[in-house]
Amino acid sequence: MPALRLFGRKWLAASDDLVFPGLFEIFVRTLWLILIVIVHVKYYDSTWECTRGGDYVRAYIIGMMALLSLVILVLVALVNRSAKGSITDEEARKLVPPLLLLKLFLIIPETVLNVFGSLWAFSTVLVVCPYEGNFSRTVIEALVVFNWVLFGLAIFGLALVFDPLGSRRYHEVQETPSAGESLRHRKVTSLWQRRFRWACCWVKSDEHGHEAFQQVAALLSALFRSTDLVPSDILAGCVLLRVKQKRETREMRRIQMLADDEPKYSTDLNRIFAMAPRWMNLENARHFLKLSMAAYGWPFVMYTYCGTGVFRLMKEVTCCSCFRPKKTLVIDDNCCLCHLAGVKYISKIREDDILFASFRNHIFELPFCVIVDHKTSSIVIAIRGSISLRDVFTDLTATSEKFEAEGLPPDTMAHKGMSCGATYVAKKLKELGILDKAFAMYPEYGLVLIGHSLGAGVACLLALKIRHKYPDLKVYAFSTPAGLLSRDAARLTETFIFTVGVGDDFVMRLGVDSIENLRTGIIQTLHASKLPKYRILLNGFGYALFGVPSGDLETTWRDEIATVPGGRSPLLERSIPTVAASTEAALLSRDICVRRFSKIRLFTAGRILHIVSRKKTKAERKAGTGGPTFEMRWATAEDFMELKVMPKMLLDHLPDNVYKTLDTILTEQRDESSQIV
Repeated sequence: MPALRLFGRKWLAASDDLVFPGLFEIFVRTLWLILIVIVHVKYYDSTWECTRGGDYVRAYIIGMMALLSLVILVLVALVNRSAKGSITDEEARKLVPPLLLLKLFLIIPETVLNVFGSLWAFSTVLVVCPYEGNFSRTVIEALVVFNWVLFGLAIFGLALVFDPLGSRRYHEVQETPSAGESLRHRKVTSLWQRRFRWACCWVKSDEHGHEAFQQVAALLSALFRSTDLVPSDILAGCVLLRVKQKRETREMRRIQMLADDEPKYSTDLNRIFAMAPRWMNLENARHFLKLSMAAYGWPFVMYTYCGTGVFRLMKEVTCCSCFRPKKTLVIDDNCCLCHLAGVKYISKIREDDILFASFRNHIFELPFCVIVDHKTSSIVIAIRGSISLRDVFTDLTATSEKFEAEGLPPDTMAHKGMSCGATYVAKKLKELGILDKAFAMYPEYGLVLIGHSLGAGVACLLALKIRHKYPDLKVYAFSTPAGLLSRDAARLTETFIFTVGVGDDFVMRLGVDSIENLRTGIIQTLHASKLPKYRILLNGFGYALFGVPSGDLETTWRDEIATVPGGRSPLLERSIPTVAASTEAALLSRDICVRRFSKIRLFTAGRILHIVSRKKTKAERKAGTGGPTFEMRWATAEDFMELKVMPKMLLDHLPDNVYKTLDTILTEQRDESSQIV
């Protein structure tokens, strides 16, 4: 940051991105230089006896030694300059562009020499040398092939970092910031749409494919326009955010301990659920999470049992089902009903009790099942979460749109993609009369909607749509996305939606608002850091393995903003440090913190139970005893508005990990009860 300017345009790389590629190339080229020197020592004198092509061979050996030495020197200088300064200190790396131009210019003589080497290595007519050794020929052949591969990789690398709007962006933002930014936004949106149509050609045929491409392209364009970030900046920013958030957590915990208002987590299930409805309990949650996992079908069986999944499914599949009568109404499964086999295997429910299963997966159209659950006397609608690229587009169609349902405030807004998904499921249920038939067979059963991740969000909105007809319905939502529903509407759902979240689950905090805050946080931490990018990335690798050491919480940031009067961290103030005045910096500081893709803030639905790992007390550590593994509390939707960069942010979202967490809590409670008895 900022982006590298070369050949009069900007590229999707920065001047501090060349350290690791440069070091790798130095290592490889040094190895080849050693080998070519050995070839020179062993073979050069005999080239004078070549009957044909000796001049080619001598020119190649001498030329490659000289060129490799020059390239290594340029790479050393390039790596040295690229490692200078902090991420935003472009002045310290002002020599990188000319050095990079010199490095690229050296490709020309290298190509010429490689042609000579190819003639020697692969032509038996142009080069005839009687004393040519196997070692020499092998080295030259390998070196020639390597150089052509390296040349191809260089072209591929340039294609990766090529910004189609780089030149236009530079001139527009420099000359007319407001008009240029608006024009660039439209062009970037159009560019993203073309990329989606090319890369996701099988998706664009969906009924809502074009609309989803437009919405997601607009979102991606709006998030990082005029920020001058490159991909490596975002990665480094996430590492810095991890350090920043740990520092904030430590300071906030200290402040809360002094004020005695720290959120109270508990291991006492009786106290936690004392004020909750009876149906909101972990036994039911674990049971319905199992059915939610079943909605993923055969892919989840293969994910859980990588080596034996096929054999586990074989006894549940129905071969040649196209020619057999079916007990269950199944839509869009394959001829062997593999998805249905996965549902049966995971849920352990008889096929007769699966009343309907749709595995149609298009944009805004999610697979779901209707199951008779005799254990809880319920008709269960299980909606599948994200597992395909189409589901990702449904997730990312994150604009807020008006959501209408009986009993909701008139200005209620909801996540567009999930709202469309809920509309599809409601329409399909009504068209086929599935619920009417189910309650005709089991009139005393209740209605339960369940789902994980995307499925949880759709289940919540579907419940709002059909609750006027089924007022006693209940929803068990697991890892529900944050940007789902307006705040007033979300409060109304706390009586009939039970939401369970574990640890640092990033989807529980994922919404347009939190992503935009993440963007702002990345830019702020990049300006606040004093470390070069290569150090940040190396530290990030260490953090992933060993955690963030306490010393890095302070030494990462600039000295002039390390502390502020009053002892509070300036990072908690969310202020961008002063940067060098420029048109882009002025544009950035003027509106990056206030610009919003969506003006409406959306929240998680339901009554939220947040479960976290419990830290052992000093007495437990000293005695070597265990104690409960997890603790929990009732949280509010506002607790999940900040997207945190944590080591387990993805693991805590996976349904099998949520299930293991619930199972561990219930197992420990049962063991504790048996010990008391």
